[in-house]
Amino acid sequence: MYKKYIEQLEEAGKIRNLKDRSIHCYKNYVSYFLNYTSKCPKELTCQDVRDFLLAKKDSGLKSTTLNLYNSALHFFYRNVLHILWDDTIVPRMIIERKLPAVLTSDEIDRLLEAVDDIKYRAMFATMYASGMRVSEVIHLHYNDISRTNMQIHVRDTKNRMDRYTILSQRCLDLLTEYWFAKGRPRGILFPNQFTGSYLSVGTLEKVMRRAVSDAKIPVKATPHSLRHSFATHLMEQGVERQYIQALLGHRDPKSTEIYLHVSNKSLLGIQSPFDRKEGAGHE
Repeated sequence: MYKKYIEQLEEAGKIRNLKDRSIHCYKNYVSYFLNYTSKCPKELTCQDVRDFLLAKKDSGLKSTTLNLYNSALHFFYRNVLHILWDDTIVPRMIIERKLPAVLTSDEIDRLLEAVDDIKYRAMFATMYASGMRVSEVIHLHYNDISRTNMQIHVRDTKNRMDRYTILSQRCLDLLTEYWFAKGRPRGILFPNQFTGSYLSVGTLEKVMRRAVSDAKIPVKATPHSLRHSFATHLMEQGVERQYIQALLGHRDPKSTEIYLHVSNKSLLGIQSPFDRKEGAGHE
């Protein structure tokens, strides 16, 4: 019943040069919505989307996921159904911006030691050592690692902008150990052992949760916390913000500001004006 609409959705995504995984997600979200409503697509309205999203919210779905549904359905309505989208009826969910946990150097070491599989240990080490996103590490290829320049070529980025980031010697040693232990993969650097294709983000999140528990790390850390820790630790070392922005692959400096919150260490040396010496002059 909905096959031709999903095919049109895929075509609309390709003609607009959306990434393959974005098209894949859009198809899944729209298919779920269409099966939920069981209506003829030509009869759909924005109220149907609103009712659907409210039902998903009541079922416990996170605001971030609801906004992904919103984006997919907005794209579907505009580019396939050619139905006018009304943001007042289907507004995006307000998301509480909580900064990811920042791990200490000791916690990073304990976390890596708690990961038994060298593949995942090498992936987590790369995220922290180079500040890469989870999806970027998942999509690394063997040829992206440059031993000569001690750099990593990051190709499959969120904003479609290739970049280079740093490769630490300690991380390279771990990657080399992994590479020899796992059969010297020449294509995808961290392939799924069963399919040979890319790993899923969910797989890494599951491994991370177990490692955080085993290492008895007191904060709720996710794989993204490693990237955030990378940026925060560089800031504490005095690395200039524009260099951190380049390493993280941010086009907008404001994105870097979100990551580079003022750390506790940065606050320790600041004295409150209330604690000024008695007798000092006031202006």
